[in-house]
Amino acid sequence: MIREKLRRDLLLLKKQLFWLEYSYTGCRRIGIKESYDPEEFGKFETLCSRYGRSMDFLIRKFFRTLDAYEFENQGTLIDVVNHAHKRGLFDSVDELRIMKDLRNTIVHEYIEDDLVEIFDEVLRYSEKLIEIFQRSTQYTENLLSQEEIL
Repeated sequence: MIREKLRRDLLLLKKQLFWLEYSYTGCRRIGIKESYDPEEFGKFETLCSRYGRSMDFLIRKFFRTLDAYEFENQGTLIDVVNHAHKRGLFDSVDELRIMKDLRNTIVHEYIEDDLVEIFDEVLRYSEKLIEIFQRSTQYTENLLSQEEIL
């Protein structure tokens, strides 16, 4: 049943959010530097991985589940993103595209020095991603509680 799938995906969303916030907080304390010791680099690398997985989960799974629950047409990823934008889950489609492009860059960076160059962007956009997760959580909890009232 789609309602149960939405509830399960909401739990997964909250779990993703916890780990993303955990890594983000640790990396914010480290800050942006010219070079990183192995422990600091490892923490940023973990944040990059969590950022990438979180973007995938949000767009490819969670937003699609919301569409199914609210009887939206299951179209392309662009349709899914546009529906989420209309729900007020994020402010700018263009900014979400930049965030998705950053995810693609992370996934395809194999050289350590190139990865270091994007740490500042990952920090900045992780904060935005956390906000989108929080809005999505609130939206979904409200949606599910309204149904229980009816």
